[in-house]
Amino acid sequence: MKEIRIHARAGQGAITTATILGQAYFMNNKYAYAFPHFGAARMGAPMNAFVRVDDNPIRLRSQVTSPDYLIVVDPTLMRGFDCYTGFKSNGIAVINTREGLDIPKPKDNQKIYLLPANDIALKIIGRPLGNTVLLGAYAAATGEIELDGLIQAVEKRFSGKIAQMNIEAAKAGYEYIKPKK
Repeated sequence: MKEIRIHARAGQGAITTATILGQAYFMNNKYAYAFPHFGAARMGAPMNAFVRVDDNPIRLRSQVTSPDYLIVVDPTLMRGFDCYTGFKSNGIAVINTREGLDIPKPKDNQKIYLLPANDIALKIIGRPLGNTVLLGAYAAATGEIELDGLIQAVEKRFSGKIAQMNIEAAKAGYEYIKPKK
């Protein structure tokens, strides 16, 4: 079983991100379970979303404490929280970053991929919501899902112009990371 933990703030689309990622795995004939965890239930409060993926049905319903993969939507969370808690020694993290933020160094054989997802999304979507950019980067960094499957999952979640902009954003995230692999 593979486990993914997403760090964000309430209102930043972490649940949608987890749902799209789970759908992309499902379209690749995997069992996927995506779910959120809230602390204080208010806009802007730190929260997590999780995805579990396996070849067999998933019965485990607890939070992900030892993720294989991390997606950090809001890098300011890394100032006050240890987003790497329980992160496996050979794990892969995809982190939305911006200039001036200090990102902790990886340990052991961990791989950390940084990209300005919000800046990329602002150019493509017109809003600094880098979630689908991060999902494209995740696909490139991990090799766990195909870009085509991710695009299908985005099309299932969104429609019309919103879907097309998010597909373009996912492709941009994929292309940003692919040469760095």
